[in-house]
Amino acid sequence: MLVRSGTGFGMLGLAGLLESQATGADVNPLALKPSHHSASAKRVVHLFMNGGPSHVDTFDPKPKLAQYHGQPMPHGNLRTERLTGGLMKSPFRFRNYGESGLPVSDLFRRTAAYADDMVVIRSMYAEVPNHEPSLMLMNCGDARLPRPSFGAWVTYGLGTENQNLPAFIAMCPGGYPIVSTRNWRSAFLPGTCQGTYIDTKNTDVTKLIENIRNGHLTLKEQRRQLDLVRRLNQKHASGQYDPQLDARIESFELAFRMQTEAADAFDLSKEPKHIQDAYGSGTHGRQLLMTRRLLERGVRFIQVWSGAGQPWDNHSNLIATHTNLAAEWDQPIAAFLSDLKQRGMLDSTLVQWGGEFGRTPVAEKPALNGRDHNHYGFTCWLAGGGVRGGQAIGATDEFGFRAIERRISVHDLHATMLHLLGMDHKRLTYRYAGRDFRLTDVHGNVVEEAVG
Repeated sequence: MLVRSGTGFGMLGLAGLLESQATGADVNPLALKPSHHSASAKRVVHLFMNGGPSHVDTFDPKPKLAQYHGQPMPHGNLRTERLTGGLMKSPFRFRNYGESGLPVSDLFRRTAAYADDMVVIRSMYAEVPNHEPSLMLMNCGDARLPRPSFGAWVTYGLGTENQNLPAFIAMCPGGYPIVSTRNWRSAFLPGTCQGTYIDTKNTDVTKLIENIRNGHLTLKEQRRQLDLVRRLNQKHASGQYDPQLDARIESFELAFRMQTEAADAFDLSKEPKHIQDAYGSGTHGRQLLMTRRLLERGVRFIQVWSGAGQPWDNHSNLIATHTNLAAEWDQPIAAFLSDLKQRGMLDSTLVQWGGEFGRTPVAEKPALNGRDHNHYGFTCWLAGGGVRGGQAIGATDEFGFRAIERRISVHDLHATMLHLLGMDHKRLTYRYAGRDFRLTDVHGNVVEEAVG
């Protein structure tokens, strides 16, 4: 009995040793991991219209607005961030597209050609009518507390197919959006899961990713330097596990490996002229062409922003500003969806479009030319990645103010997207500070009718 007990204790000790080694720096947190169930999507592209596009002017037509234009809401306005007045009709014409007949405004007439590939969710809702908490909710699943971003969770859950490029990339031309890097943070997840920011306003790869190349050392000399740094860091970390140091070591290694592969991925001159022409010469065209090239190279999650700050936050002059913004996006999105379809990639690429909330059907005082923030009801759409396209899910009221039919929360959206990626949102957890955390916290249900 004593021998067996002693052997048992020895095995327990060995198991503990192996476990401690398994959580150390030698384990790559970005290694490929199996999904919970069969997945239809392998990768995600989030087209973020930061600032809040107007759903009643894009994908949620409301004929009643024309009938009551300039008049007060029959039952009074809901509480908004700013003072609002009468109802404001949409200045944009809606037409039906595809075999499904989905209505889309003329702002996105080219994107609308892919209506049969899209699920338009018209009954989204958030918690408050403010940018900062709504951005955190959409990106991190919590409007107030510091939580990992959606992209970080996906990276943590699935790993990456290419160790020479970041698994999670955030593109935003001209600077950061509101609340900056918190939108793609890793928080308590491994630091290597955090998004890598790229300013796509630049066209030179050396400016797209700062310090991508070393102007003083050859690759061989850099390798020797990194090997020395790794040995010193590992010696410092011996006997303890420091995830921040582990993430720093891996960031050095990734930067070294990126010197050759990143330059190739971002070199759009290698694309045929007809492909470049299809995407257009604008910033968003370049962003989405880069996105397709990165997807081909195994990048897991790419977030593509409209620009620094909050471009779609059109409290005034909405007609001109929404027209200009949509014109910058419409052709590139259509080219991107077409390109993915032709290459057989759309079925395995989940594309999300939307903002942190929508905009009110009532205009801001004193003039009828802008809309306030609307978290009560707004629209986003999903395409590819196994969604059941050609349908609209849910509805706002007859004026487009509040989601009233099949209300879908941001947690529901996240749970659905994780499901398409082969992950159960209740099982994708990370133990931190004595409890198991997940992206959807204690909320979220898969929108089954959206899943193909």
